[in-house]
Amino acid sequence: MQRYFYADSIEKFLITDNSTILGLLAENNSFALEATQRDAWLEQANVLKKVLSDVRDSDPRCNAMSQSGKVYFEYSIPRLGRRADVIMILGPAIFVLEFKVGEKNYFSEAIDQVWDYALDLKNFHETSHDRVIAPILVATNAPTRSISILESSHDDNVLQPITCNSQTLLTAITLVLGAATADIIDPETWQLGRYSPTPNIIEAAMALYQDHSVSEISRKDLCATNLSATSTRIDEVIAWAHQNHGKAICFVTGVPGAGKTLVGLNVATQHMSDTEKSVFLSGNGPLVAVLREALARDCVQRKADKGQRFTKKTAMREVKLFIQNVHHFRDECLIDANHPPIEHIAIFDEAQRAWNKDQTASFMLRKKHRAGFTQSEPEFLISCMDRHPDWAVVVCLVGGGQEINTGEAGIGEWIEAVTRSFPEWKLFISSQLSESEYAAGGAIDLARSHSRCEVKDELHLAVSMRSFRAENVSNFVKHLLDLNVEPARKAFTQFQNTFPLVVTRDLTQAKRWLKSRARGSERFGLLASSQAHRLKPHAIDIRVVVDPVHWFLAPKADVRSSYYLEDVATEFQVQGLELDWACITWDADFRRAGTGWEHYSFVGNHWNHIRKIERREYLKNAYRVLLTRARQGMVIVVPEGVSDDPTREPEFYDQTFEYLKAIGIPLLGN
Repeated sequence: MQRYFYADSIEKFLITDNSTILGLLAENNSFALEATQRDAWLEQANVLKKVLSDVRDSDPRCNAMSQSGKVYFEYSIPRLGRRADVIMILGPAIFVLEFKVGEKNYFSEAIDQVWDYALDLKNFHETSHDRVIAPILVATNAPTRSISILESSHDDNVLQPITCNSQTLLTAITLVLGAATADIIDPETWQLGRYSPTPNIIEAAMALYQDHSVSEISRKDLCATNLSATSTRIDEVIAWAHQNHGKAICFVTGVPGAGKTLVGLNVATQHMSDTEKSVFLSGNGPLVAVLREALARDCVQRKADKGQRFTKKTAMREVKLFIQNVHHFRDECLIDANHPPIEHIAIFDEAQRAWNKDQTASFMLRKKHRAGFTQSEPEFLISCMDRHPDWAVVVCLVGGGQEINTGEAGIGEWIEAVTRSFPEWKLFISSQLSESEYAAGGAIDLARSHSRCEVKDELHLAVSMRSFRAENVSNFVKHLLDLNVEPARKAFTQFQNTFPLVVTRDLTQAKRWLKSRARGSERFGLLASSQAHRLKPHAIDIRVVVDPVHWFLAPKADVRSSYYLEDVATEFQVQGLELDWACITWDADFRRAGTGWEHYSFVGNHWNHIRKIERREYLKNAYRVLLTRARQGMVIVVPEGVSDDPTREPEFYDQTFEYLKAIGIPLLGN
């Protein structure tokens, strides 16, 4: 599929009349062509033609560069759901130009926008990885500024954004060409490079909701091919059930950040017809709220881009049919107990977090006034889909070591419910479901003994998609939490040069590090365990519950956003979501002591030992969630204790800090 609306060599572009260029742009534009857009394209063409003519005539070297160069108008950046105004291949550099026609100011949002485009090419476009990329904001009527070429602090050939107007664009391009010393780029070779994005879950949801397939918005490397294979396998199960009037349940496993939610959203969006209606269900309230808000906002904006008026209320009503809170789905099935839900396909995200029988019975008695409820949540939810007289498919997305709430049944209860109460259902299980972190226990043997059980390798996602820079972070975190020192050290060496990870005892220093590492609109924020009650002296109060919609979606200027580094999010607000850069603040609730971890909860004015094995596992999993949220890098803060505060004695923190250093995490500043 063509990524641009118009492209040509610089030589041909300079001699092509603007009406022809405008016609080609309009022909490939799916939106209604507004006069403002037409005028903007004409102005961009005029400015570029003048500047490139001057570049060509400036000296023989530049003339040779322009003869081999090429321009691309409206170049698609699908991960961001946007199009860069102009991508220009000229000499040894890739220029990313964002025009603000008629604008008199250089707004920070526009600077971040062009920076995001440049970073996207750097990180996800195969033939851009090792090239000099120059993001340039052209505010055509803005005042003249001095222009300088600044290398990125990341030393990755992405220059810091340059701001210029129509008159100084020539200076900007000339300076970049003078500073870049690499070989001249062949545009045709560059153009053939694969685009292999790794979107965060919000970006992925928006792209899938716009009818993109999972293959369009995911990486193409061999390590991640099973993302599409998993979706295909589930599609085959759905087709079998539909055609044969059968019922089936699939269990999809994956390491943290492997794309389980992405697979679920893809299945839901691909089966939204009247005959194959599907729904994506999650008990994760923050995830549901953030995804719904992001999709609704994006829908309104896209309608506006087409010149259509569409209210957010209407958009939200449509989105709510696609993504639902599993508890609301359950409640509707309770109210209308004699009819099946309208959906034939139900995708349950983080299925292992569904409630066991005791927790479900307690809830039904307290909240629904239903005494004697005898089903676990998995059994009841399957029974709702079993009401369909013809066919139904349930897809369970299973995270390993993600149980963080009391009463969560784990995946074993789903399997036991099927074999106990729905023997006619066909089971499709991941080949990795027997691994210890999925805590399926003896239910796996029960599943394998089921006459209609099939084991499928494709139902496991083995590679973390969250961190496109490092595939081994989740493995490292597992060894870190399991106190496997040597394996943790080895895992760390496999990503230490691509995924920055440091430890410090100074929160202020950590915040400065986050701000210095993040570029463009890359999101960063503070994280802490929900049991981290003694971080209050550091102005971190986990009792103040953040609104995840503002925390994850609000812009930099909004004090409620994660960018402000004032409000801390816990495992409950961030599970299933992600940041580019994260600061993990480590309290004395989960501390290294002697030969193992010690688990505490803060009650009244002192720490209490946690004795229950189940609660200890929840606390360990809370730190697993926190330590696997970052896509690009993280800093861990283990505060200094103080001897005059019995709730923050130095020994509560020192051994944890020394352990993190011992497994290879470098001290910030070294």
